[in-house]
Amino acid sequence: MTTLIDELKQKNIPSFIHKIAQDEGIGVQELIKDILDGYAVVPRNNRRNGFDPIAIGRGTRIKINANIGTSPHRCNLSEEMDKTQAAVESGADAVMDLSIAGNISQFRKNITEKFNVPLGTVPIYEAMIGLESPEQLTIGHFLNILEKQATEKVDFMTIHAGVRKAHIPLVEKRVLGAVSRGGSVIIRWMRHHQKENFLYEHFDDILKIAAEYDITMSLGDGLRPGCTADANDEAQFAELEVLGELVRRCKAANVQVMVEGPGHVPLHLIEENIIREKAICEGAPFYVLGPLVMDYAAGYDHITGAIGGALAAYYGADFLCYVTPAEHLRLPTLEDVREGVIASKIAAAAADLSRKRPAEIRRNLEMSAARKNFDWETQKKCCIDQNKFSKYLEKADTCCGDDSKETPCSMCGEWCAIKQSK
Repeated sequence: MTTLIDELKQKNIPSFIHKIAQDEGIGVQELIKDILDGYAVVPRNNRRNGFDPIAIGRGTRIKINANIGTSPHRCNLSEEMDKTQAAVESGADAVMDLSIAGNISQFRKNITEKFNVPLGTVPIYEAMIGLESPEQLTIGHFLNILEKQATEKVDFMTIHAGVRKAHIPLVEKRVLGAVSRGGSVIIRWMRHHQKENFLYEHFDDILKIAAEYDITMSLGDGLRPGCTADANDEAQFAELEVLGELVRRCKAANVQVMVEGPGHVPLHLIEENIIREKAICEGAPFYVLGPLVMDYAAGYDHITGAIGGALAAYYGADFLCYVTPAEHLRLPTLEDVREGVIASKIAAAAADLSRKRPAEIRRNLEMSAARKNFDWETQKKCCIDQNKFSKYLEKADTCCGDDSKETPCSMCGEWCAIKQSK
């Protein structure tokens, strides 16, 4: 089977390309050119049918990913399905299964059958299951897991091939070292075997499987900063240079590719991350975790992540991985998932407005007109979280009569500024 890049180069345009262009409000040929040039990706396993793909990258609205999955300490696949449902209902555009326990294959099957969103994974997580230590990993075992996940219709995969042996001394200078689970596994493997990263050494083998199933490569940032003191350091940018090389190798193989980014980054350093990634990685879509703009907001990291995400997206990031209030503390609950997705959607919407996307401008104007007219139903329809709008709405019916369209909220009552100005 062929990749989307193969099809587009042969002038075969899948029907979903027209739908994506219409949904994004851009021209079909513009979208095709951006995909072929590597500025946009459409994560979609070519074995997956009955599925409406999305585009991520230049010219499209900012997309949101929600991470779900089991841990050895809390392995309840039914709970994780409920979280996936909550994430999608709250507006997540994609989900990643980071499970490291339980019947993972069945879980992924349930996701692809029930939800109309792209599914991502981190293959090295499953490759570690059943091993006593990272030192036992082999490229053969990893490739078997990668192909197994491809047959399970996974659409995009995080591959930590950018971490090199030469980077280890740079990591050792850090305050917090390597905080990426995949990155730390690779570092431990390289230290033990005194060899180069096997994912880098065998990247062509990985690309063969990716091309066979049209898997979008999501080049993992195994050296992302885990605290603001480590942001934009030698280790992070050394890995980014390697990711730029891997982007070019993906393009040569007609495999779609995006690049993952930090991490913990203070506000004044976010712009440099975006500029460097776009330059080094030839404009490839940038997929960022947060960034979290401070380190000590535990319990509120969905807010620190949304602040950083809004700024990153304003400067050019394309895909925001949500951060929940449970970050750094525990596996997220159902409510944590909802709050994380909504916080990221607020960040994305703020960035889309700043980018002057017509749909976002229209939605803000519609909300403003509805507020002027005390049109509560339209306000609810426009709201990013309709359930919370309804829960919080309290109208001052006793002050201004029974007409709900003329009733202000209970904050100002009869002194409502909009009412007075009328």
